Amino acid sequence: MATVNIRRDVTDPFYRYKMERLQSKIEGKGNGIKTVIVNLPSVSASLARPPSYVIKYFGFELGAQTNTNPKDDRWIINGAHDAGKLQDSLDGFISRFVLCKSCKNPETEVNIKDGRILLDCKACGQRSQVDIRHKLSGFILKNEDKGGKKAKKEKKSRRDRTKGESQENGSMNGGSPHESNSDKGDADDGDYEVAAGSDDEFTKQIQEVAKNINTDGPTKEEEWAVDTSAEAVAARAKELPSDLKRSLAFDDDEEAEENGTNAYDQLGTWIIDETKDKGSVSKVDDVDIYKKAKELGIESKHKTLTVLAQTIFDQNIVKQIPARAGMLKTMIGESEKHMKAFLGGTERFVGNDHPELITQVPAILLGYYQHDLVSEEVAKAWGQKASKKYVDISTSRKVRLAAEKFLQWLDEAESDDDSEEGSDDE
Repeated sequence: MATVNIRRDVTDPFYRYKMERLQSKIEGKGNGIKTVIVNLPSVSASLARPPSYVIKYFGFELGAQTNTNPKDDRWIINGAHDAGKLQDSLDGFISRFVLCKSCKNPETEVNIKDGRILLDCKACGQRSQVDIRHKLSGFILKNEDKGGKKAKKEKKSRRDRTKGESQENGSMNGGSPHESNSDKGDADDGDYEVAAGSDDEFTKQIQEVAKNINTDGPTKEEEWAVDTSAEAVAARAKELPSDLKRSLAFDDDEEAEENGTNAYDQLGTWIIDETKDKGSVSKVDDVDIYKKAKELGIESKHKTLTVLAQTIFDQNIVKQIPARAGMLKTMIGESEKHMKAFLGGTERFVGNDHPELITQVPAILLGYYQHDLVSEEVAKAWGQKASKKYVDISTSRKVRLAAEKFLQWLDEAESDDDSEEGSDDE
């Protein structure tokens, strides 16, 4: 197998740090076409990084879906990508996540501390920090190995048990009901599987349970903690505080029912009831929420995201976002309309229900962005102009003013990327 210098800008043939040249092959055709990286484990071993880091980096850079932990060691990127392009992309990964920032040596180890990703260089002893703004940084932090080989083994064991029980609650980058016509590869044909706890697995779980849902009401095998009939929901809605009623209220539309309670109100009231019953909103299970939305026939509606943004979080929203990301990504997909509705619900949640959280708006938006719940384009467009669609204009201005730090960060990140591209061209 041909080898190349890990730093390809070093032309010295005796350079000690080498790796195999990436080998890839393209399989399938049409919407099912995919690229298999044949020797990714070997290349990753030379870089002392998990293959999942590399494959995920390719996915982010190429805008393609990837698998992050296949059982059969087939590392796949959806779409057709030639080996040369992948090798160039790998250079970017090496520069950002492998090389020491001081001596440019690839002999580094990844350490995570206080939400930062640090590279400890064994050659010069320097400790440098990875750019936390890159999407892969969010993936690394989410999949942090806490405790060495023993903990890693125990984690794998727990993951396998959880997968067998189909109870894991997902993380980021899941499939979506809004992407049925998009390029999804052959994942549904069993070509590859991802790690338990990933969004793709979560998607499979909710699709599986959704098959057994009777949209006319709960099945005989399921007993809900509260009466979910339209009459019962309407009665409980009357008991809600007036400010919460206004917060959840939607304009009347074709989905409104004769008793004045529409499906969105029913979903929001059900989540509030479940929160009271369980003692904490964090204990309301994502799969149950999706099932309820499915039962009401609104699991793919954009307005549903407005309700969820107001009801599935509490004052600990920043810490709760990663746990909810799998379900939310599944329901948002790549739809800008859904993203905007989700931001609108967040405006209500922060501006009306929890004004004490306005100072945390940058952290909230960063969490959304890192978990692909809101795109850069949608976030920037949202931040440009206050709107009275979801809250009064004064509150809208306050929320957007608080968001300026995050929006500035997006602009700076884009400027840095442009600068890097310019220097590469030179």
